[in-house]
Amino acid sequence: MPNRIIPYRPDLREKAKQLRNKSTLAEVLLWEEIKNRKLGYQFHRQVPLLNYIVDFYSHELQLAIEVDGDSHNYNFDYDQQRSQELVAYGIRVLRIDDLEVKKQNQTEVQAILNWIDEHQQK
Repeated sequence: MPNRIIPYRPDLREKAKQLRNKSTLAEVLLWEEIKNRKLGYQFHRQVPLLNYIVDFYSHELQLAIEVDGDSHNYNFDYDQQRSQELVAYGIRVLRIDDLEVKKQNQTEVQAILNWIDEHQQK
């Protein structure tokens, strides 16, 4: 099945590019573990989807991975609304804690692999 194109606001392209150049430590650590199909699927970072930018996205899995750090602690309602809109569009959202990525990176990578095993379409 070909990758489904998800529409997004054109102004988000430049913002996504800027975010790729200003990744958090947790995003960098996680990216090292999932880039280049290391988990068997291609992921992209800082991807515009609808009216949002997600930290990582796999078109094949229709999976957005969000690394929740300090900025997310203060925007719970926004994050919840954003996740609901993405899910309504058929995108699945996996949230990972920033601190856990920094402390136990391999545990978080295994959590992603477990999620993929449980949810992949065969």
